[in-house]
Order: sequence, then C-alpha cells, then structure tokens
Amino acid sequence: MGRQMKDSGVEWIGKIPESWDAVKFKTIMYKKKELCSHYDNQNILSLTMNGVIVRDLDNPKGKMPATFDGYQIVNKGNLLLCLFDIDVTPRCVGLIKDDGLTSPAYSQYVLRNDNHPKFYDYFLTYLDNKKALLHLTKSLRNTLTDSDFGVVKTVLPPLEEQERITNFLDQKVSQIDTIIENTKVSIGEFKKYKQALITETVTKGLNPNVEMKDSGVEWIGKIPEHLKLGKIKLLTTKIGSGKTPKGGADVYSDSGILFLRSQNVYNTGLYLDEATYISEEIDLEMKNTRVYPNDVLLNITGGSIGRCCIYPPTMVQHANVNQHVCIIRTIEDKITSKYLFYFLCSNAGQSAINFYQTGANREGLNFEQIGNIKIPSPTVEEQNEIVAFLDAKCSFIDSLIEQKQQIIKEFEDYKKSLIYEYVTGKKEVL
Repeated sequence: MGRQMKDSGVEWIGKIPESWDAVKFKTIMYKKKELCSHYDNQNILSLTMNGVIVRDLDNPKGKMPATFDGYQIVNKGNLLLCLFDIDVTPRCVGLIKDDGLTSPAYSQYVLRNDNHPKFYDYFLTYLDNKKALLHLTKSLRNTLTDSDFGVVKTVLPPLEEQERITNFLDQKVSQIDTIIENTKVSIGEFKKYKQALITETVTKGLNPNVEMKDSGVEWIGKIPEHLKLGKIKLLTTKIGSGKTPKGGADVYSDSGILFLRSQNVYNTGLYLDEATYISEEIDLEMKNTRVYPNDVLLNITGGSIGRCCIYPPTMVQHANVNQHVCIIRTIEDKITSKYLFYFLCSNAGQSAINFYQTGANREGLNFEQIGNIKIPSPTVEEQNEIVAFLDAKCSFIDSLIEQKQQIIKEFEDYKKSLIYEYVTGKKEVL
C-alpha cells in the first residue's frame, strides 16, 4: 500500500507525502554575500552544466575579468544560484564543492537547521529543468529577485528522508551519467572514423592496390600515381560571397527568398529552423550573389570557418547569401560539387583552410585563398564512384550516431524524471 499523499498547494510540486511540508525557501535557507577586497590565489569558481567547478586559470575558457578583486567569497556545502537570464542560462543551480571566489552576480545560499544541501540542489535542478520559476521573473533579463525567490514554495521532508533520497539519487544519477558519457565517447569515435574515412577516400581513392606518389602537399600526403592536383579556381565558375542587405536585420522577413547565413551552414546540411528571408526586390538587387542547387557553401569567417554544405538540388527556389558564406560553383565536367564538398570536409580540406586563415588572415578566408587550395582531381566517373561510396558509408555512420544521440536524450529525460519523482515524494526510497 502506498503512503498517504496531500496537495502541496503548488502547481509545479503537486502532491507530496503527508509527513512532508511545503514551505518558503527563505525558511530553510538564507542568502550570504561577502565580497573579497583582495585576490590572493583563491580558487575561482564558475557555475556550469557540470555544476560549480574550479576554473583553470592557466588555460582559461570564456571571458576573464581584469581582476578578481570584488568577487564574492563562497564556501563549500552552500548552494550557488544564477537568478538572472534564467530563460537562457543552461544551468542555474549548483552545489559548491570547494571554497573560493565567484562572480558577485551569483547568489550564494546557506541551508538552515541541518537541511541537506544536496537534496535542495536536486530539487532546484528539477525546477531549473522545467524553468518552473520563469513566470515569476522581472525585467528584460528575466531576473528573479532574491526576495521573490525567498517566498517561492519548496518541500521540507524529514532530515533522514532527505539523506536517503540524496544517497539514492547520487547512485542512480552517477550510473546514468556514466552511460551518457560513454555514449558521448562512442559518438566521438564514430565522428573521428567518419572524418578519417572521408579523408582517406578523397585523397587515396577506392583502389587499395594502386601505385601511390607524393602529392607535394603536406596535408594531402600520398595520392594515386595517375592523379594530378588542381587548384579550385581552375575547376569552378564562381568563388564569391554575398552581403548584408541595406537595413540589415530590419529588412528580414518570415517569407520570400531564403537568405542564408553562417548559422545555417553545417557539414550535415542546411539548418533552417530559424531561417531568414528577404523580399524579391532585395534579392533582385543582390542577383549576383544568388545560390542555386548544387552550389557548395563554405563558411569563411568567425568560429564556424570551414563548415560547408551543398545547396540541395531538391530546393525549388534559389536563395541568397551574406558575406560570411562563400558560394563555390563547380565546372561539373571537371569536378562535381559533392566531391568538392567531401574534400572540403576532409582533414586535408580543413588543414588547407586552417593554413590559409592563420596569421594576418586569421579573421577569415578570402576568395583568392580558396581558389588556390589544391585538390586531387580524378575523372568525373571516379569522383562519382567515390561520392557514391561515401554517401552510403556516411549515411550508415550518421544513422548510428543518431541512434546514440537518441539514447542520450532518453537517459537525460529519465534522469530528469527520476529527480522529479523522488524530490517531490511521488516515489519513496525504502
């Protein structure tokens, strides 16, 4: 027989066990803020998707302040909350596991009366997963004030039950996280194998017994004896990019001519979930930068340099493009667009791109550099055989990766469900 339940009076909590109470956060925890006047090599902590971590100051990632003076002192065993931008911040709560300093923008909370901080870390993680408190936020930055947070209702189980739930969830979550991490490692291995397969095939061909010779290009290595290297500019009719229309984002619309930007271009294809469009009149003004089926699109600026895809032949209408994406239109009886795409995606193609965009040209590739990239040039018939082989192999590998990504999603959902069921008392640890 299940234990007796009662209504908590809170929508996002639902029913709770009869022996539990629903109380305001301020009755079980209080905010503590103490600023550091002088940095003296203390740990610098950050709130991340992996919880509160100690930052590696020798190899820093992300933005770093000029000084840590004025950071706040935080203590092991307390909770760290991000109560601003809670709609977009990936993780808004974490248990502090090390003494140190962190940004004064965070809120540090101390538990009262021996309440278990890890239990409330789990409970607040559940609220964060649901973004349950988003409707209580104020201002354009979706900020939840400390006073508003204090009057939000939470659960208060008996202390010994908090301990049991925490120990149970620690064990289960650890098991789930191990499965997720192992699956991610497996996905990484599949991606490496796919990359190596593409590189080997576009540079060495499909005949393992063919005589090889040195290509003279470090990142291409040996190529079949009968092949020559050709520069991309001699194999194409167009290498060029577009521009941002006059008026910028103000002239974008929800329909019309598809307007492609670097965030739409991925090696796995066009991503159009947040597609932007321009009017036919603007497109006419930019007719020289139109994108047509089978054009190769290559990102040439910013952090996505080197990502590329093909504008699909299934698209019924041309598109247009901004200055961050290069259009490469091939001479099809010399080089097929799909073969060029696979080369640019390969380690050899990416190495060429990295070579040209270092140093003075670090901010991006120019058209001359793209045109001077050398590529093995088999016959079109041989290119088609290579493309057919890679299409089949890559499709199979991609399907395996997709299955593993689905496994990760299912375990992530299971973890969220597990946390919810136990921290709200829907299930009991016996």
